[in-house]
Amino acid sequence: MHVITQRRLRDFWRLHPEAENPLRAWLRRVKKADWKKFVDVRADYPSADQIGKFTVFNIGGNKFRLIAAIHYNRGKVFIRHVLRHAEYDLGDWKND
Repeated sequence: MHVITQRRLRDFWRLHPEAENPLRAWLRRVKKADWKKFVDVRADYPSADQIGKFTVFNIGGNKFRLIAAIHYNRGKVFIRHVLRHAEYDLGDWKND
C-alpha cells in the first residue's frame, strides 16, 4: 500500500517520542500490505475498526489511534489523524 502522508506520523512522534517505534512498525507493515478490502486489514490488524469512512488502528499497546481513509481500489492509505487515546475519545476527528 502507498501511505499518504507520512509527515503526519513524523510530526506526531516528534511530539510523542514513545510513539515513534510503534508508528514506524505500522508503516513498514502497511507498505508491504496488499489490502483489497477491510477483511484483509483485519487479518493484519485484528483490533482495527471501520468507523464510517475511516479505519481506526490501535497503536502502541492501545496508547494511540491512527485514523486512515483506505482506498483499496487505488492501493492508498491516507493518514487523517494520529491521536493520543484521550484525544480520540473526544470524537472531534469524526467531523473530518
